Amino acid sequence: MTKYLIEANYTHTGVQGLIQEGGSSRRKALSETVEGAGGTVEAIYYAFGGADLLMIVDLPDNETAVAVSMTLNAGGGIKVTMRVLMTPEEIDGAVAKSVPYRAPGA
Repeated sequence: MTKYLIEANYTHTGVQGLIQEGGSSRRKALSETVEGAGGTVEAIYYAFGGADLLMIVDLPDNETAVAVSMTLNAGGGIKVTMRVLMTPEEIDGAVAKSVPYRAPGA
């Protein structure tokens, strides 16, 4: 499984739904969406000063992540962006790789 950070901002409609249903109810619905796609939820937090909602989730692959993102965006209540999260060990593996490259004009 790959770990993703989901950042979301509520639309006007989404805020109205959040006020009506409450945060716990929306957490349950979002968890069911992720779990229904074969993933798991590590954390869900509401925030202010940037993103309204932050989630850390594990999903089977990038295709599933895109499907979840598109489904959430299509619902109209939130605008989602997603980032792939990497462990320090994955970065260690990346920096150990040699990749050929020639800079422009070099």
